[in-house]
Amino acid sequence: MIQSEEIEKGLLVANFKKNKTCLYRMQKKYDAKVAEPKWQTYWGKEKVFAFDPRSKKPIYSIDTPPPTVSGKMHIGHAFSYTQQDFIARFFRLNGHNVFYPFGTDDNGLPTKLLVEKEKKVRASDMSRKEFVQLCLKTLEKELRPKYIADWKRIGMSCDFSLFYTTIDKRSQRISQKSFIDLYKDGREYRTEAPAMHCPKCQTAISQVECEDKEILSQFNDIIFKQKKGDDLIIATTRPDMLAACVAVFYHPDDKRYQSLNGKKAIVPLYEFSVPIMADKRVDPDKGSGLVMSCTFGDLTDCEWQKQYKLPIKEAIGKDGRMTKISGKYAGMPITKAREAIIEDLQEAKLLVNKKAIKRAVNVHERCGTPIEFIHSKQWFIKYLDLKKDL
Repeated sequence: MIQSEEIEKGLLVANFKKNKTCLYRMQKKYDAKVAEPKWQTYWGKEKVFAFDPRSKKPIYSIDTPPPTVSGKMHIGHAFSYTQQDFIARFFRLNGHNVFYPFGTDDNGLPTKLLVEKEKKVRASDMSRKEFVQLCLKTLEKELRPKYIADWKRIGMSCDFSLFYTTIDKRSQRISQKSFIDLYKDGREYRTEAPAMHCPKCQTAISQVECEDKEILSQFNDIIFKQKKGDDLIIATTRPDMLAACVAVFYHPDDKRYQSLNGKKAIVPLYEFSVPIMADKRVDPDKGSGLVMSCTFGDLTDCEWQKQYKLPIKEAIGKDGRMTKISGKYAGMPITKAREAIIEDLQEAKLLVNKKAIKRAVNVHERCGTPIEFIHSKQWFIKYLDLKKDL
């Protein structure tokens, strides 16, 4: 018979010998506040979940996806991470030496935003070195210890002595080595290309960091003149991009505009000319069937610029304000510039109509700000030649 005091020491195992019985004296009322700290302390002291590199037992390894340290523990963490914890415990009980490290993802935008919020600072107001040091100090002294304690509290059976962070020196070396290896293999190259950018967070973001949001907007029917020929009407929600207009497109099957091929249109307020071209990506039923292409209003603009080798004009800076090429609107935030341009178009009798609409736009998931496309140097990895094998 196994005594209850032995069980309290954590020595209960599944492989009871034949004809043995088990007696466990349950508390009349379970008190988590007493029981959980007791067993957490015991697990840590006795190194119950430690990986033994000298053991001859078969190894079972779990690559723990590191949770973002800037987030607070929530039910989603408890639900998803406990599933892999069940597996870790199962293999331990079945005689495996389980390699189950724990790390935190504390590199990048989430940390930047959290430190700015916690310390009431802006990264753009500090030197890069100064802000990095502030982030590292805040993580080490304030954020990470509390966060790790929360993970221990939900009973994760990781070996916390095998701790890592995505910004520690070892992770940096591994990342840099991988980067160099890809470059030596000829799979890495650098070029200028459009990048998704959040004007509020002032950082490049990926597609997975975006979400669709329906916003109130306005279709503006604007007059584009020709040196010889009739006025053209173009409907756009982005008159703030006029300074970055590099072409006007129509659908090749649209009989209304086939005579315009090879001609030029004059961009209102700015008075420079852009070519008129045909492309099947234009929707002839949207607006007037004519589209102005700006660098860069959306993904289609990016495609057109690359395909037709159009010039690049940057009307919006990384800070979300208009650049010098926008003339009198330079320095204005995007929305303010849009309002001012609409007023000036109206005054110049170049605005035919305004129509309130709702439209879906890509916004940054962390702040809800509509994303912009900016021109920048970027690194790319070649992998499409491996698509079939993958």
